[in-house]
Amino acid sequence: MLRSLLRRPADPESDPRPPAAPRAGRWARFGALPPVMKLLISTQLAFNVGFYMVLPYLATHLAEDLGLAAAAVGLVLGLRTFSQQGLFVVGGALTDRFGAKPVVLAGCVLRVIGFILLGAAGTLPAVIGGALLTGFAAALFSPAVESSLAREAGERERAGEGPPRTAVFGMFAVAGQVGTVTGPLVGTALLLVDFRTACLVAAFGFVLVGLAHWRWLPWRTAERAGSPILAGWGEVLGNRRFMAFAAGYSGWLLTYNQLYLALPAELERIDRTAALGFLFVMMSVLVITLQLRVTGWSRRFGAGRSVVLGFCLMAASFLVVAIARLLPDLPGWWALAPAVTMVLLLTFGEMFAVPVAQDLVPRLAGERRLGAHFGVLASFGGLLVLIGSTTVGALLDPAFPPALPFLVLAAVPLLGALVLGMLARRGALAS
Repeated sequence: MLRSLLRRPADPESDPRPPAAPRAGRWARFGALPPVMKLLISTQLAFNVGFYMVLPYLATHLAEDLGLAAAAVGLVLGLRTFSQQGLFVVGGALTDRFGAKPVVLAGCVLRVIGFILLGAAGTLPAVIGGALLTGFAAALFSPAVESSLAREAGERERAGEGPPRTAVFGMFAVAGQVGTVTGPLVGTALLLVDFRTACLVAAFGFVLVGLAHWRWLPWRTAERAGSPILAGWGEVLGNRRFMAFAAGYSGWLLTYNQLYLALPAELERIDRTAALGFLFVMMSVLVITLQLRVTGWSRRFGAGRSVVLGFCLMAASFLVVAIARLLPDLPGWWALAPAVTMVLLLTFGEMFAVPVAQDLVPRLAGERRLGAHFGVLASFGGLLVLIGSTTVGALLDPAFPPALPFLVLAAVPLLGALVLGMLARRGALAS
Protein backbone atom coordinates (compact mmCIF):
# COMPACT_ATOMS: atom_id res chain seq x y z
CA MET A 1 0.00 0.00 0.00
CA LEU A 2 2.75 2.46 0.98
CA ARG A 3 4.72 1.70 -2.18
CA SER A 4 1.79 2.40 -4.44
CA LEU A 5 0.92 5.53 -2.49
CA LEU A 6 4.41 6.96 -2.82
CA ARG A 7 4.94 6.01 -6.46
CA ARG A 8 1.59 7.00 -7.88
CA PRO A 9 1.96 10.32 -9.76
CA ALA A 10 0.16 13.25 -8.28
CA ASP A 11 -3.32 13.87 -9.60
CA PRO A 12 -3.83 17.64 -9.79
CA GLU A 13 -7.58 17.21 -9.85
CA SER A 14 -7.51 15.42 -6.49
CA ASP A 15 -5.94 18.42 -4.74
CA PRO A 16 -7.99 21.62 -4.74
CA ARG A 17 -5.04 23.74 -3.72
CA PRO A 18 -3.17 25.84 -6.27
CA PRO A 19 0.05 24.41 -7.75
CA ALA A 20 3.36 25.04 -6.03
CA ALA A 21 4.93 28.39 -6.63
CA PRO A 22 8.12 28.59 -8.65
CA ARG A 23 11.25 27.83 -6.68
CA ALA A 24 12.72 31.29 -7.13
CA GLY A 25 11.58 34.09 -4.91
CA ARG A 26 10.37 32.11 -1.92
CA TRP A 27 12.20 34.35 0.57
CA ALA A 28 11.07 37.42 -1.31
CA ARG A 29 7.52 36.30 -0.67
CA PHE A 30 8.12 36.49 3.07
CA GLY A 31 8.64 40.21 2.68
CA ALA A 32 5.39 40.40 0.72
CA LEU A 33 3.35 38.74 3.48
CA PRO A 34 0.88 40.86 5.47
CA PRO A 35 2.36 42.35 8.66
CA VAL A 36 0.40 40.05 10.96
CA MET A 37 1.73 36.91 9.23
CA LYS A 38 5.30 38.23 9.35
CA LEU A 39 4.77 38.93 13.06
CA LEU A 40 3.55 35.39 13.74
CA ILE A 41 6.44 33.80 11.82
CA SER A 42 8.98 36.08 13.52
CA THR A 43 7.40 35.15 16.85
CA GLN A 44 8.52 31.55 16.38
CA LEU A 45 12.10 32.77 15.94
CA ALA A 46 11.89 34.98 19.03
CA PHE A 47 10.28 32.25 21.14
CA ASN A 48 13.03 29.77 20.26
CA VAL A 49 15.82 32.27 20.86
CA GLY A 50 14.48 32.96 24.35
CA PHE A 51 13.83 29.29 25.08
CA TYR A 52 17.24 28.03 23.96
CA MET A 53 19.06 30.83 25.75
CA VAL A 54 18.07 29.24 29.05
CA LEU A 55 16.62 25.73 28.94
CA PRO A 56 19.64 23.81 27.54
CA TYR A 57 21.66 25.03 30.52
CA LEU A 58 19.01 24.54 33.19
CA ALA A 59 20.04 21.01 34.18
CA THR A 60 23.67 22.08 34.67
CA HIS A 61 22.58 25.11 36.72
CA LEU A 62 20.37 22.97 38.96
CA ALA A 63 23.04 20.35 39.55
CA GLU A 64 26.18 22.48 39.81
CA ASP A 65 25.00 25.87 41.04
CA LEU A 66 22.10 24.80 43.27
CA GLY A 67 23.44 21.34 44.15
CA LEU A 68 20.17 19.49 43.45
CA ALA A 69 20.22 15.71 43.20
CA ALA A 70 19.81 14.04 39.81
CA ALA A 71 16.31 12.89 40.73
CA ALA A 72 15.28 16.46 41.53
CA VAL A 73 16.75 17.72 38.26
CA GLY A 74 14.81 15.06 36.36
CA LEU A 75 11.63 16.03 38.22
CA VAL A 76 12.02 19.69 37.26
CA LEU A 77 12.65 18.91 33.59
CA GLY A 78 9.79 16.42 33.45
CA LEU A 79 7.33 18.84 35.05
CA ARG A 80 8.36 21.57 32.61
CA THR A 81 7.75 19.31 29.62
CA PHE A 82 4.41 18.10 30.98
CA SER A 83 3.22 21.63 31.76
CA GLN A 84 3.93 22.51 28.13
CA GLN A 85 2.99 19.56 25.93
CA GLY A 86 0.36 18.11 28.23
CA LEU A 87 -1.50 21.42 28.53
CA PHE A 88 -1.47 22.52 24.88
CA VAL A 89 -5.06 21.35 24.76
CA VAL A 90 -5.93 23.98 27.38
CA GLY A 91 -4.18 26.77 25.47
CA GLY A 92 -5.92 25.79 22.25
CA ALA A 93 -9.36 25.78 23.85
CA LEU A 94 -8.75 29.14 25.49
CA THR A 95 -7.73 30.57 22.11
CA ASP A 96 -11.04 29.51 20.58
CA ARG A 97 -12.93 30.91 23.56
CA PHE A 98 -11.20 34.27 24.07
CA GLY A 99 -9.23 34.87 20.86
CA ALA A 100 -5.53 34.58 20.11
CA LYS A 101 -4.31 37.98 21.30
CA PRO A 102 -5.18 37.74 25.02
CA VAL A 103 -3.88 34.16 25.16
CA VAL A 104 -0.58 35.09 23.50
CA LEU A 105 -0.17 38.07 25.84
CA ALA A 106 -0.93 35.92 28.88
CA GLY A 107 1.66 33.40 27.70
CA CYS A 108 4.28 36.11 27.34
CA VAL A 109 3.57 37.43 30.84
CA LEU A 110 3.85 33.95 32.36
CA ARG A 111 7.09 33.25 30.51
CA VAL A 112 8.59 36.53 31.77
CA ILE A 113 7.64 35.67 35.35
CA GLY A 114 8.86 32.09 34.91
CA PHE A 115 12.29 33.10 33.62
CA ILE A 116 12.74 35.67 36.39
CA LEU A 117 11.78 33.04 38.96
CA LEU A 118 14.18 30.47 37.45
CA GLY A 119 17.02 32.97 37.61
CA ALA A 120 16.30 34.01 41.19
CA ALA A 121 15.28 30.61 42.61
CA GLY A 122 17.51 29.05 45.22
CA THR A 123 15.21 26.27 46.42
CA LEU A 124 13.53 23.33 44.72
CA PRO A 125 9.94 24.62 45.15
CA ALA A 126 10.86 27.96 43.55
CA VAL A 127 12.61 26.21 40.67
CA ILE A 128 9.57 23.98 40.10
CA GLY A 129 7.34 27.06 40.10
CA GLY A 130 9.51 28.75 37.46
CA ALA A 131 9.65 25.59 35.35
CA LEU A 132 5.86 25.15 35.47
CA LEU A 133 5.26 28.77 34.49
CA THR A 134 7.66 28.64 31.53
CA GLY A 135 6.07 25.39 30.33
CA PHE A 136 2.47 26.54 30.69
CA ALA A 137 3.36 29.80 28.94
CA ALA A 138 4.28 27.83 25.82
CA ALA A 139 1.08 25.79 26.20
CA LEU A 140 -0.79 29.08 25.93
CA PHE A 141 0.93 30.96 23.15
CA SER A 142 2.03 28.14 20.81
CA PRO A 143 -1.49 26.90 19.88
CA ALA A 144 -2.63 30.53 19.66
CA VAL A 145 0.18 31.47 17.27
CA GLU A 146 -0.15 28.33 15.13
CA SER A 147 -3.93 28.57 14.83
CA SER A 148 -3.71 32.30 14.04
CA LEU A 149 -1.11 31.69 11.34
CA ALA A 150 -3.19 28.84 9.90
CA ARG A 151 -6.28 31.04 9.76
CA GLU A 152 -4.51 34.08 8.27
CA ALA A 153 -2.61 32.02 5.68
CA GLY A 154 -5.68 29.97 4.79
CA GLU A 155 -7.79 33.05 4.17
CA ARG A 156 -5.09 34.55 1.95
CA GLU A 157 -4.59 31.31 0.03
CA ARG A 158 -8.32 30.85 -0.64
CA ALA A 159 -8.55 34.46 -1.81
CA GLY A 160 -5.57 33.96 -4.12
CA GLU A 161 -3.68 36.74 -2.37
CA GLY A 162 -0.82 34.82 -0.78
CA PRO A 163 1.44 31.78 -0.97
CA PRO A 164 0.18 28.28 -0.13
CA ARG A 165 -0.32 27.66 3.56
CA THR A 166 2.23 24.82 3.45
CA ALA A 167 4.84 27.33 2.23
CA VAL A 168 3.95 29.67 5.10
CA PHE A 169 4.40 26.86 7.61
CA GLY A 170 7.71 26.06 5.90
CA MET A 171 8.82 29.63 6.66
CA PHE A 172 7.55 29.07 10.22
CA ALA A 173 9.79 25.99 10.55
CA VAL A 174 12.81 27.85 9.18
CA ALA A 175 12.27 30.73 11.61
CA GLY A 176 12.11 28.25 14.49
CA GLN A 177 15.41 26.66 13.45
CA VAL A 178 17.13 30.02 13.18
CA GLY A 179 16.04 30.64 16.77
CA THR A 180 17.23 27.17 17.78
CA VAL A 181 20.71 27.95 16.46
CA THR A 182 20.88 31.52 17.74
CA GLY A 183 19.52 30.93 21.24
CA PRO A 184 22.32 28.66 22.55
CA LEU A 185 24.97 30.99 21.11
CA VAL A 186 23.49 33.96 22.96
CA GLY A 187 22.96 31.86 26.08
CA THR A 188 26.58 30.65 26.05
CA ALA A 189 27.82 34.25 25.86
CA LEU A 190 25.55 35.34 28.72
CA LEU A 191 26.61 32.40 30.86
CA LEU A 192 30.07 33.94 30.94
CA VAL A 193 28.37 36.25 33.46
CA ASP A 194 25.96 33.84 35.16
CA PHE A 195 22.74 31.88 34.68
CA ARG A 196 20.65 34.63 36.27
CA THR A 197 21.77 37.11 33.61
CA ALA A 198 20.71 34.71 30.85
CA CYS A 199 17.27 34.35 32.46
CA LEU A 200 16.82 38.12 32.82
CA VAL A 201 17.80 38.78 29.21
CA ALA A 202 15.41 36.04 28.04
CA ALA A 203 12.65 37.56 30.17
CA PHE A 204 13.29 40.99 28.65
CA GLY A 205 13.09 39.42 25.20
CA PHE A 206 9.61 38.12 25.98
CA VAL A 207 8.61 41.58 27.22
CA LEU A 208 9.46 42.85 23.73
CA VAL A 209 7.57 39.96 22.11
CA GLY A 210 4.53 40.74 24.22
CA LEU A 211 4.67 44.44 23.36
CA ALA A 212 4.92 43.60 19.65
CA HIS A 213 1.81 41.44 19.85
CA TRP A 214 -0.01 44.06 21.90
CA ARG A 215 0.73 46.59 19.17
CA TRP A 216 0.31 44.61 15.93
CA LEU A 217 -1.69 41.42 16.54
CA PRO A 218 -5.33 42.31 15.80
CA TRP A 219 -8.10 41.88 18.36
CA ARG A 220 -10.04 39.39 16.27
CA THR A 221 -13.37 38.20 17.57
CA ALA A 222 -12.96 34.81 19.20
CA GLU A 223 -14.12 31.98 16.99
CA ARG A 224 -16.37 30.55 19.69
CA ALA A 225 -16.80 33.50 22.04
CA GLY A 226 -19.13 32.66 24.88
CA SER A 227 -19.26 28.93 24.17
CA PRO A 228 -18.16 26.47 26.86
CA ILE A 229 -14.58 25.27 26.57
CA LEU A 230 -15.70 21.66 26.90
CA ALA A 231 -17.82 22.08 23.79
CA GLY A 232 -14.65 22.70 21.78
CA TRP A 233 -12.99 19.57 23.08
CA GLY A 234 -16.14 17.60 22.34
CA GLU A 235 -16.15 18.82 18.75
CA VAL A 236 -12.50 17.84 18.30
CA LEU A 237 -12.94 14.41 19.87
CA GLY A 238 -15.97 13.83 17.67
CA ASN A 239 -13.98 14.56 14.49
CA ARG A 240 -13.05 10.98 13.55
CA ARG A 241 -10.84 11.89 10.61
CA PHE A 242 -8.84 14.32 12.73
CA MET A 243 -8.51 11.92 15.65
CA ALA A 244 -7.24 9.18 13.34
CA PHE A 245 -4.79 11.67 11.85
CA ALA A 246 -3.67 12.76 15.34
CA ALA A 247 -3.09 9.14 16.37
CA GLY A 248 -0.91 8.51 13.32
CA TYR A 249 0.92 11.82 13.43
CA SER A 250 1.62 11.90 17.19
CA GLY A 251 4.70 9.69 16.75
CA TRP A 252 6.53 12.62 15.16
CA LEU A 253 7.13 14.34 18.50
CA LEU A 254 8.49 11.13 20.02
CA THR A 255 10.95 10.71 17.15
CA TYR A 256 12.08 14.34 17.45
CA ASN A 257 12.70 13.96 21.18
CA GLN A 258 15.13 11.12 20.48
CA LEU A 259 17.63 13.79 19.51
CA TYR A 260 17.87 14.33 23.29
CA LEU A 261 17.70 10.69 24.41
CA ALA A 262 18.55 7.98 21.87
CA LEU A 263 21.07 10.03 19.86
CA PRO A 264 23.24 10.94 22.90
CA ALA A 265 23.07 7.29 23.98
CA GLU A 266 24.37 6.17 20.58
CA LEU A 267 27.17 8.75 20.66
CA GLU A 268 28.13 7.67 24.16
CA ARG A 269 28.25 4.04 23.01
CA ILE A 270 30.84 4.86 20.34
CA ASP A 271 32.64 7.39 22.60
CA ARG A 272 31.85 10.36 20.35
CA THR A 273 29.70 12.54 22.62
CA ALA A 274 31.56 15.65 21.52
CA ALA A 275 29.89 15.33 18.10
CA LEU A 276 26.42 16.07 19.52
CA GLY A 277 26.72 19.83 19.03
CA PHE A 278 27.89 19.37 15.44
CA LEU A 279 24.91 17.14 14.66
CA PHE A 280 22.47 19.70 16.07
CA VAL A 281 24.05 22.46 13.99
CA MET A 282 23.93 20.22 10.90
CA MET A 283 20.22 19.59 11.44
CA SER A 284 19.46 23.29 11.84
CA VAL A 285 21.47 24.26 8.76
CA LEU A 286 19.59 21.67 6.69
CA VAL A 287 16.23 23.05 7.77
CA ILE A 288 17.25 26.67 7.27
CA THR A 289 18.66 26.08 3.78
CA LEU A 290 16.37 23.37 2.39
CA GLN A 291 13.00 23.53 4.17
CA LEU A 292 11.31 25.81 1.63
CA ARG A 293 12.55 23.72 -1.29
CA VAL A 294 11.39 20.49 0.37
CA THR A 295 8.01 22.09 1.06
CA GLY A 296 7.73 22.82 -2.67
CA TRP A 297 8.45 19.17 -3.44
CA SER A 298 5.85 18.14 -0.87
CA ARG A 299 3.14 20.08 -2.66
CA ARG A 300 3.96 18.32 -5.91
CA PHE A 301 3.84 14.94 -4.18
CA GLY A 302 0.50 15.72 -2.55
CA ALA A 303 -0.26 15.98 1.16
CA GLY A 304 -0.87 12.29 1.81
CA ARG A 305 2.20 11.03 -0.01
CA SER A 306 4.40 13.68 1.59
CA VAL A 307 3.52 12.86 5.20
CA VAL A 308 3.83 9.13 4.50
CA LEU A 309 7.24 9.64 2.89
CA GLY A 310 8.32 11.76 5.85
CA PHE A 311 7.31 9.12 8.38
CA CYS A 312 9.01 6.37 6.37
CA LEU A 313 12.24 8.39 6.42
CA MET A 314 11.90 8.78 10.19
CA ALA A 315 11.50 5.00 10.55
CA ALA A 316 14.54 4.41 8.33
CA SER A 317 16.63 6.75 10.49
CA PHE A 318 16.28 4.43 13.49
CA LEU A 319 16.62 1.24 11.42
CA VAL A 320 20.05 2.41 10.28
CA VAL A 321 21.28 2.63 13.87
CA ALA A 322 19.60 -0.66 14.82
CA ILE A 323 21.43 -2.45 11.99
CA ALA A 324 24.71 -0.75 12.89
CA ARG A 325 24.38 -1.98 16.45
CA LEU A 326 24.13 -5.56 15.18
CA LEU A 327 27.41 -5.21 13.25
CA PRO A 328 30.99 -4.57 14.40
CA ASP A 329 31.72 -0.90 15.03
CA LEU A 330 33.35 0.99 12.18
CA PRO A 331 36.91 2.24 12.80
CA GLY A 332 37.76 5.80 13.84
CA TRP A 333 35.40 8.60 12.93
CA TRP A 334 33.54 6.27 10.57
CA ALA A 335 31.81 5.03 13.72
CA LEU A 336 29.78 8.27 13.52
CA ALA A 337 28.24 7.30 10.18
CA PRO A 338 25.09 5.66 11.63
CA ALA A 339 24.39 8.64 13.91
CA VAL A 340 24.95 11.13 11.09
CA THR A 341 22.66 9.12 8.81
CA MET A 342 20.05 8.98 11.56
CA VAL A 343 20.02 12.77 11.92
CA LEU A 344 19.94 13.29 8.13
CA LEU A 345 16.99 10.95 7.57
CA LEU A 346 15.13 12.22 10.61
CA THR A 347 15.57 15.84 9.52
CA PHE A 348 14.42 15.21 5.96
CA GLY A 349 11.49 13.18 7.25
CA GLU A 350 10.36 16.08 9.41
CA MET A 351 10.86 18.57 6.59
CA PHE A 352 8.57 16.53 4.35
CA ALA A 353 5.91 15.78 6.99
CA VAL A 354 5.58 18.63 9.48
CA PRO A 355 4.66 21.73 7.39
CA VAL A 356 2.20 19.65 5.35
CA ALA A 357 0.67 18.25 8.53
CA GLN A 358 0.29 21.74 10.00
CA ASP A 359 -1.62 22.69 6.86
CA LEU A 360 -3.76 19.56 7.11
CA VAL A 361 -4.91 20.33 10.67
CA PRO A 362 -7.21 23.25 9.72
CA ARG A 363 -8.42 21.37 6.64
CA LEU A 364 -9.37 18.34 8.72
CA ALA A 365 -10.92 20.70 11.26
CA GLY A 366 -13.08 22.31 8.58
CA GLU A 367 -11.35 25.62 9.47
CA ARG A 368 -13.24 25.52 12.81
CA ARG A 369 -11.90 25.58 16.39
CA LEU A 370 -8.31 25.66 15.16
CA GLY A 371 -6.93 26.38 18.61
CA ALA A 372 -8.54 23.28 20.09
CA HIS A 373 -7.43 21.10 17.18
CA PHE A 374 -3.80 22.27 17.33
CA GLY A 375 -3.86 21.89 21.11
CA VAL A 376 -5.22 18.35 21.05
CA LEU A 377 -2.67 17.35 18.39
CA ALA A 378 0.22 18.65 20.51
CA SER A 379 -1.11 17.00 23.67
CA PHE A 380 -1.42 13.69 21.82
CA GLY A 381 2.26 13.97 20.98
CA GLY A 382 3.17 14.97 24.52
CA LEU A 383 1.41 11.93 25.95
CA LEU A 384 3.22 9.63 23.54
CA VAL A 385 6.55 11.26 24.43
CA LEU A 386 5.88 10.68 28.12
CA ILE A 387 5.12 6.99 27.55
CA GLY A 388 7.54 6.35 24.72
CA SER A 389 10.60 8.10 26.12
CA THR A 390 10.18 6.28 29.43
CA THR A 391 10.05 2.98 27.55
CA VAL A 392 13.01 3.81 25.32
CA GLY A 393 15.02 4.98 28.29
CA ALA A 394 14.46 1.64 29.98
CA LEU A 395 15.36 -0.29 26.80
CA LEU A 396 18.64 1.61 26.47
CA ASP A 397 19.82 -0.23 29.57
CA PRO A 398 22.76 -2.58 28.76
CA ALA A 399 20.65 -5.51 29.98
CA PHE A 400 18.66 -5.36 26.73
CA PRO A 401 19.91 -6.14 23.21
CA PRO A 402 21.56 -2.97 21.84
CA ALA A 403 19.43 -2.83 18.70
CA LEU A 404 16.10 -3.26 20.51
CA PRO A 405 15.36 0.39 21.46
CA PHE A 406 16.01 1.56 17.91
CA LEU A 407 13.83 -1.18 16.45
CA VAL A 408 11.03 -0.07 18.78
CA LEU A 409 11.59 3.55 17.74
CA ALA A 410 11.47 2.59 14.06
CA ALA A 411 8.13 0.86 14.60
CA VAL A 412 6.49 4.07 15.88
CA PRO A 413 6.77 6.20 12.71
CA LEU A 414 6.22 3.11 10.57
CA LEU A 415 2.86 2.53 12.26
CA GLY A 416 2.15 6.23 11.83
CA ALA A 417 2.91 5.93 8.11
CA LEU A 418 0.46 3.04 7.82
CA VAL A 419 -2.31 5.00 9.55
CA LEU A 420 -1.66 8.14 7.52
CA GLY A 421 -1.36 6.09 4.34
CA MET A 422 -4.78 4.53 4.89
CA LEU A 423 -6.28 7.96 5.48
CA ALA A 424 -4.67 9.26 2.31
CA ARG A 425 -5.94 6.36 0.20
CA ARG A 426 -9.46 7.03 1.46
CA GLY A 427 -9.14 10.66 0.45
CA ALA A 428 -9.24 11.92 4.04
CA LEU A 429 -6.04 13.99 3.59
CA ALA A 430 -6.96 15.59 0.27
CA SER A 431 -9.59 18.00 1.59
